[in-house]
Amino acid sequence: MHSLLEAAVTGDGRALGKALSVIEDGTPELADLLSGLPDSGTALLIGVTGPPGVGKSTTTGALIAEYRKQGLRIAVLAVDPSSPVTGGALLGDRIRMQEHALDEGVFIRSMSSRGQLGGLSSATQAAAKILDAVGFDVIIVETVGVGQSEVDVVNAVDTVVLVLAPGAGDGVQAAKAGILEIADVYVVNKADRDGAEGVVRELRSMIGLGSANSKTWTPEIVTTVATTGQGLPDLVKAISKHHEWAVSSGERGLRSVERAKLNLRRAVLDSITEHMNLNTATLNSLSTQVASGSISTELAVQQILQDLNNS
Repeated sequence: MHSLLEAAVTGDGRALGKALSVIEDGTPELADLLSGLPDSGTALLIGVTGPPGVGKSTTTGALIAEYRKQGLRIAVLAVDPSSPVTGGALLGDRIRMQEHALDEGVFIRSMSSRGQLGGLSSATQAAAKILDAVGFDVIIVETVGVGQSEVDVVNAVDTVVLVLAPGAGDGVQAAKAGILEIADVYVVNKADRDGAEGVVRELRSMIGLGSANSKTWTPEIVTTVATTGQGLPDLVKAISKHHEWAVSSGERGLRSVERAKLNLRRAVLDSITEHMNLNTATLNSLSTQVASGSISTELAVQQILQDLNNS
């Protein structure tokens, strides 16, 4: 695993792809691979999120083009819905970024959400860590587009870019479930369409209500037409402005701690799940007892945890 990582760091694309496959598959070599990763934390992590159909993939492709103009190396993790048959990525957003396919400074990987809620795969953060270690300057995580509950991304990246568009439903409706509250930069894409100004007004009104007494970051609103590149330089500037604020205010460090905490929680849950899968007889026995009412669910959980502690 360490030789695999070394090959990836030196620019071996095949080794990088294999390392990411190890992460996605959760193979036994995963712990060994991650233990050999340097924790550089130098890459800019950008999350691109929003409801389906607003142009997240097109916006991501346009962002790639803008950052490549600066000579930066870009990696993209496009998290897609899972196939109910294979469990793999269903849509393959790489198709929408084909113009960058032959660019050696761009690496694009589609990842299955594997049924995870919140818009991210459970392997996304580990994959981003590998890409950071390999030396990419910017890592863009495009979430699956699950809608109002897509809030996991806030703890996985440095800057959250929320893409909206006119005609994609009530823009403020999403605020009721929190998706608007997590954004650092708002993008009103397809700004050449009727209704774009109305979405901007709604966002400004919402930001004004939420930040009247706030001393923290006030989200910026950028209008774009991602298919033509209109507004993309302004979007890059807004992301850079937020990044500078996050570093100076300490917010970036706080998010790094939250990322580590989230990874730790998931690792513990994965260990418990693996333990239960390896001890199906115990699980079946406890399930039968819970179903018959001889023990409660809470007592069964305590016994599983006790068994895990003794193993």
